[in-house]
Amino acid sequence: MSASLSMSAIGGLRRLLTGDGEPPRTAAEPAASPASVRQLTPSFPLSEVELIEGCIAGSRTMQKQLYERFAGRMMAVCLRYAQTTFEAEDVLQEGFVTVFSKLSSFRRECPLEFWIRRIMVNAALRQHRRNTTLVALSEGEYPVDLQDEEFTLSNYAFEELLTIVQELAPRYRMVFNLFAIEGYGHKEIGELLGISEGTSKSQYARARAILKTKLERLDAHRTNGTFR
Repeated sequence: MSASLSMSAIGGLRRLLTGDGEPPRTAAEPAASPASVRQLTPSFPLSEVELIEGCIAGSRTMQKQLYERFAGRMMAVCLRYAQTTFEAEDVLQEGFVTVFSKLSSFRRECPLEFWIRRIMVNAALRQHRRNTTLVALSEGEYPVDLQDEEFTLSNYAFEELLTIVQELAPRYRMVFNLFAIEGYGHKEIGELLGISEGTSKSQYARARAILKTKLERLDAHRTNGTFR
């Protein structure tokens, strides 16, 4: 399957995972949840090997359960790279199309979740290449000399951090996520984004400076419940 997936492929995955297009339910069957990522509990726990083998064999039940097991965590990954929830959902769906099409080639040398996460990151990179030039926006008044300064993110809720990260200019957001969260080196990031290693380092420093300034503003506005 090519990197650029057709809308029919993504639509087919949505129908598979949400139940659209399945035979009508009987009166005794409950309606499905409208949530984009449904949390269903299987009647018995399945091992990773069982899920993989079932999906490779083409079992719709196994495909749904694999999706439901990992979709929530992968959506969190997609949201960090995307600028909107809608964009993150597109990345998630494209990523899972790739997961199911490539699962037979998974060599099981790492945890399945780690492999799926890398696929989601690559899907996010493709989305950005299609939708944006990745040119940094106005930098504003943010100091960049933070080499000797440290700041922690552990005091902030996921939703707070997500809002701030999504406000970063596209390339800053990508470099920050790839370096600080995914653990890529600046040389690798440069190759992925088509920039130099030095540019990756400087854009990470700028992103970090912007985040630090915004977090300081968040702390200053927490008492009245507003943040801008």
